[in-house]
Amino acid sequence: MAAEQGGKIDPMHQFLIEPAFGSHWIVGGYDLSFTNSALWMVVTLVALWAFMIGGMKRELVPGRWQMAVEGFTGFISGMLEQNVGPGGKRFVPYVFSLFMFILFANIIGLLPFGIVPGVHPFTVTSHMTVTGVLALISFAIVLLVGFGKHGFHFFSLFVPSGTPALMIPLIFVVELMSFLVRPFSLGLRLFVAMTAGHILLKVLAAFVINGLNLGGMYIGLVTAPSMLLMIGITLLELLVAAIQAYVFALLTSVYLNDAVNLH
Repeated sequence: MAAEQGGKIDPMHQFLIEPAFGSHWIVGGYDLSFTNSALWMVVTLVALWAFMIGGMKRELVPGRWQMAVEGFTGFISGMLEQNVGPGGKRFVPYVFSLFMFILFANIIGLLPFGIVPGVHPFTVTSHMTVTGVLALISFAIVLLVGFGKHGFHFFSLFVPSGTPALMIPLIFVVELMSFLVRPFSLGLRLFVAMTAGHILLKVLAAFVINGLNLGGMYIGLVTAPSMLLMIGITLLELLVAAIQAYVFALLTSVYLNDAVNLH
C-alpha cells in the first residue's frame, strides 16, 4: 500500500527498497539484507516454477495449462527461428526464461496483493538495477556467441557492406557506440514503462482515496471518474506488461542474430 504522510499518498514510496522482514543484516560494513526486491523476485520465480511444473505433464490430450506452456514455448521458438534461423534453437531456453520471468514479474507487480494486511507488493522490473542486469546478461551472451563463432571478424559487424573506404573509421565508431548502448536502452525501456505506469496508478489511487475521505459530491466528481480511469489504466498496464516482455525477448533475439549470422 502507498505510504501516507500528512494525508497525502506518496506515489514514489512503492519503489523504495527496504529489508523484507524489517531488520538490516550488516556483514563487514556491507548491508546484505534480504530486501523486498529480492523477496518478490523469489515470488516471481516460485510462481513461474509452479506454472511450468503444472503445464509439463505431457498428457496425450493436453489440458489448458499444458497448452498454455506449450504455446509460450512455441511462440519463443518460432520467434527465434524467424529472427536467427535454425541456429536460434539453442537459445530457446534462455530467451524463454527471460521472457517468462519479465512477464510474470510485470503481472505480479500489478496484482492487488496490497489488500492483504501486512503485504506490500513490489514490481522488480521498475528498477533499473534489475532490468539493467537482465540486459547486460543478454549483451554478454551476444558477445560470447559473436566472438566465439567469428573471432575478431565479429568487428566487421560495425562496418556495413559497401561502406566507402574513407568513411570506414567514422562508421565504425558510430556503429560501435550504437552497439554498446544496446544494453542500456534495452534495460531502460522496460524500467521506464513499468515505473511510469505504476506512478500513474498510484496517483489515481490517491484521487480515489481522497475523494472518499472528503465525501459528498467529491465521490461523484473525483472518486468515480478516477476509479474508472484507474481500471482502464490497469488493463492497459497488463497489456504493456506483456508487450514489454515480448519487446525485450524480441530485441534479444535480434541481437543474437547479429552474433550468429554475421554478414
